[in-house]
Amino acid sequence: MEAQPDSPAPSFDALRRKLAGSLLEPGGPGYAELATPWNRAVATSPAAVVEAAGAQDVAEAVGFAAANGMPVAVQATGHGVASTMDGALLVHTRSLDTCIIDTDARTAATGAGVTWKTVLGAGHDPGLVGLCGSAPGVSVAGYTSGGGIGPMARTFGAASDRVLSFDVVTGDGLLRHATAATEPELFWGLRGGKGSLGIITGMEFELLPLAHIYAGALFFGTDDIPHVLRTWAQWCPPLPPEATTSVALMHLPPMPGVPEPLAGRFTVSVRYVYTGNADDGATWLAPMRSAGVPIMDMVGLIPSSMIGLVHSDPEDALPAAEGSMLLSDFTAGAADTLLDAAGPDSGSPQLMVEIRQFGGALAEEPEVPSALCHRQAGYGLYTVGVGAPPELPAIADASVALQQHMSASAYDGTLPNFSSGSGAGGFAANYTAPVLDRLSSLARHFDPDNVFRLGQVPTR
Repeated sequence: MEAQPDSPAPSFDALRRKLAGSLLEPGGPGYAELATPWNRAVATSPAAVVEAAGAQDVAEAVGFAAANGMPVAVQATGHGVASTMDGALLVHTRSLDTCIIDTDARTAATGAGVTWKTVLGAGHDPGLVGLCGSAPGVSVAGYTSGGGIGPMARTFGAASDRVLSFDVVTGDGLLRHATAATEPELFWGLRGGKGSLGIITGMEFELLPLAHIYAGALFFGTDDIPHVLRTWAQWCPPLPPEATTSVALMHLPPMPGVPEPLAGRFTVSVRYVYTGNADDGATWLAPMRSAGVPIMDMVGLIPSSMIGLVHSDPEDALPAAEGSMLLSDFTAGAADTLLDAAGPDSGSPQLMVEIRQFGGALAEEPEVPSALCHRQAGYGLYTVGVGAPPELPAIADASVALQQHMSASAYDGTLPNFSSGSGAGGFAANYTAPVLDRLSSLARHFDPDNVFRLGQVPTR
């Protein structure tokens, strides 16, 4: 059942009476705050926002949307918005903020509004860490549902590989507890299927006994960029799985939070996490330390709870244009190609162009299979540009041109957490044909009214 273009907007009074939380409508207090995503360049206009106080509120919202032919969207921190949400009922989960650490079982149980920053802080004293991404300010649920490939992925795999259970409201309005034993098909699809099968209200996942890591970033100046980039390309292939690394061409403006040696300069950063012995980590890193004259050397033994310092991604909301692609390999020749297209003399408008090395444990299928695809990609390319909204289309076009420039190294496919806002075609590219067919079949089963159609799985 889908609303016709001229269908009148439904009255939300009946839904409001059933909620323990709040229902906010356009123009009313709090609506703009909750409807606005992290990327300020994305204009969203949901018909209403439900700030859920618990899982039952989520179920009520989904049931109301199904009865009124409305699509449903969800956000917690507002990262990874996939559409404008026009006419949708947006479920906001920030108030589902329970975080319980079981130190004996080495697990965390979190609500859908919990961020990795909270989990990292809770695990600090017992020396336990979860497989967060480069930006700990994102929600655990949203990140993990897209697979979750972070700065320890080569050692421990994807975050979705460590999930034990989900509490989720599916499109039929039912709250389900999904594990590999109780709901194997749903459990498979929720790990990598992003928001296509339901709204996660809570989850339980494994933590790792890892109190410290040898980690951080090296920064080099403009003159060293070519040699550093080529050295990194040759240094990566023999790295052991204890090492996860990326390299980023950066052109950061002088602004609060940007260290003075980097502000206004074109630099290159080598990001590095080593999960084994610190002395071994330093030995493996030595070729990169000597690839130039570091203007900042921030690599050392740190608490694993401080892993966000490796990338130091911005936490404040920004208007941004992002792009990504997967690469089969990244050779010295590919490094030269990247320099031509995005180096200091290229005129590139990107704030950052990053290459992440994959492989290691990430390339291995987990014991319990999931919908996460393209594990065999060798590297990932990610771009981000920041500017006033009128400037962003040109920045996005430049990212597409860069991807075309790198096409000789391309790997066919994308990753869910790096392809938000790319439409149904971009969503489909996250999966192989058999996995996409399986996700579509599951969506038809669990979402008979197609309320999660903004998740972009083709179900009709």
